[in-house]
Amino acid sequence: MSGRRVVVVGAGLAGVQTVVELRGQGWDGAVTLLGAERHQPYDRPPLSKAALLAPDDESALHAAALDIDFAELDAELLLGRAATGLDAAGRRLHTDAGPLDYDHLVLATGAEPVTLPGTRDVPGVHLLRTLDDARALRPVLAARGSVVAVGAGWIGAEVATAAAAAGCRVTVVEAAHHPLPGALPPEITEPMRRWYAAAGAELRTGQRVTAVRSGEVELADGTVLGADAVLVGVGSRPATGWLAGSGVELAPDGSVSADAGLRTGVPDVYAVGDCASYPSARYGRRLLVHHWDNALQGPRTVAAGILGATAVHDPVPYFWSEQFGRHVQYAGRRGEGPAAGEETLVTRGDPAGDGPWAACWLDPAGRLVAVLAVDQPRDLTQGRRLVERGTPLDARLLADPSVPLKAAVR
Repeated sequence: MSGRRVVVVGAGLAGVQTVVELRGQGWDGAVTLLGAERHQPYDRPPLSKAALLAPDDESALHAAALDIDFAELDAELLLGRAATGLDAAGRRLHTDAGPLDYDHLVLATGAEPVTLPGTRDVPGVHLLRTLDDARALRPVLAARGSVVAVGAGWIGAEVATAAAAAGCRVTVVEAAHHPLPGALPPEITEPMRRWYAAAGAELRTGQRVTAVRSGEVELADGTVLGADAVLVGVGSRPATGWLAGSGVELAPDGSVSADAGLRTGVPDVYAVGDCASYPSARYGRRLLVHHWDNALQGPRTVAAGILGATAVHDPVPYFWSEQFGRHVQYAGRRGEGPAAGEETLVTRGDPAGDGPWAACWLDPAGRLVAVLAVDQPRDLTQGRRLVERGTPLDARLLADPSVPLKAAVR
């Protein structure tokens, strides 16, 4: 295979891990990794956590590149270079610093945060996707300024956690009527309101933002909130705009439409991580998963395909969050397939209490389809395996938190 070249576009976790997997699986041709940022590859989850509180120590960010020596991997690393277009017929990637020819191309450009209309040039409005974004927000936390987070999703909750820990006055505004909308049902997230209050953060749900001006946020009910910083955390979308006219098919959600092997419809072009959706046989529909674990696992399939092997990417989705002193983990999917809307919720422990707890969802056949664990890593680890295997459980045993999940198998 020597003499052939793989170009990987995107130096986040999915791109870096693709390089690692290629070499690990035996690719002996050239490998080029292209990153739009000038920073060495780094991990993104700490951006909304420790990185906001550690201005002099960014070592926690570099988990993606930890123990990875690109020279040792014989990989060319091109930083500060963004992809601008693709000539698929000519096997040529266009960049802002000139074209790159390839034999195989891997699209790993990730996602970009959604902005609020009219806020792009408003002073004091922040997004949080890059190291530079985190650096821009740090001075407000260091000065114990006032922070308004728009969106009570994962990013909003994590930034609120860091800001409250720094001594800031924190308000989180959410248009839905409960935190983590779209991710979890209200009967599970409603008790999480206590987490905000205990940390000294104010959570305002059912409140729509109507205007953001320098130093203030106006809500639909006329309330005006003062803000030294406004963090917009209302979602993200695949960073695929540069592929317009390339022949690479994009799904309605803007993701690259890959197959089960993470191949696009263009010969020798693959897509992985936050920019790619794939058909899931497990869930019977196309999935777009914006989580770290998906970006970690997908490159194994991509490298196998490039090396001529057959591989399928269809993991049980998994993600985690650290907020208000709690470690929150989730595996599986609710509301999917023929049993959608017919699942039974079983809680283990008290969600309204201060101790660890878990929530499990069973389909009508008693199979575990999803598990949420709060400070309960054993439940998550065992539950994830049970979801993968589709194992039926005894709901009565499952409801007893002293019974390990694996012992509730019927």
